[in-house]
Amino acid sequence: MKPITSTEQFNTVIGGTDPVIVKFQAGWCPDCTRMDMFIDPIVEEYNQYTWYDVNRDELPELAEKYEVMGIPSLLIFKNGEKTAHLHSANAKSPESVTDFLASQEK
Repeated sequence: MKPITSTEQFNTVIGGTDPVIVKFQAGWCPDCTRMDMFIDPIVEEYNQYTWYDVNRDELPELAEKYEVMGIPSLLIFKNGEKTAHLHSANAKSPESVTDFLASQEK
């Protein structure tokens, strides 16, 4: 997962025609640490997306703009628009993440 460290970089990343996934997280978040333990095989399986990582504490304005109320959250963007959002309450297991991603392919 590639880190995003500025709003400008974020806007460039989400503005492309290819779909991207942005994971919002924070270093102090136990659920984020748990997700980190299972996310790598999912990233490999869903390689039609480019995956990015945002520390919501470093870029709080992005978290607010895209309604990231809890972390970790996975947001899918294409052409600068948010097309899907897996909220933190539903992002606690590999199954919940893969179910979310599989539902986007329909």
